[in-house]
Amino acid sequence: MAAPRKYSLELRERAVRMYRTSDPKPQIKKLAVDFGVHPEALRGWIRQAEADAGERDDRLTTDERAELAALRKENAQLKRANDVLRTASAFSRRNSTRPGPGDGAR
Repeated sequence: MAAPRKYSLELRERAVRMYRTSDPKPQIKKLAVDFGVHPEALRGWIRQAEADAGERDDRLTTDERAELAALRKENAQLKRANDVLRTASAFSRRNSTRPGPGDGAR
């Protein structure tokens, strides 16, 4: 479960929109003070908005981040399932009355 957000989505969107639509661009530090947020938080939001708009290629978009998180979660679940199957297979081989490969049966 994710931690609760310190700043609301509405606040984030308003601050980013104000930065992106202002001409000339305001200083991030001053804008952050005006909104009552940490400057590095605002800088991260702006970078993410730029990535989502296709203006940056050094960061994943929000959709790509969500897809990556889902794939990592699925990968972890599959690894757990494989571990269970591997353990069950080893257990069933030990308790089997039939000789398996490498048990000396020809």
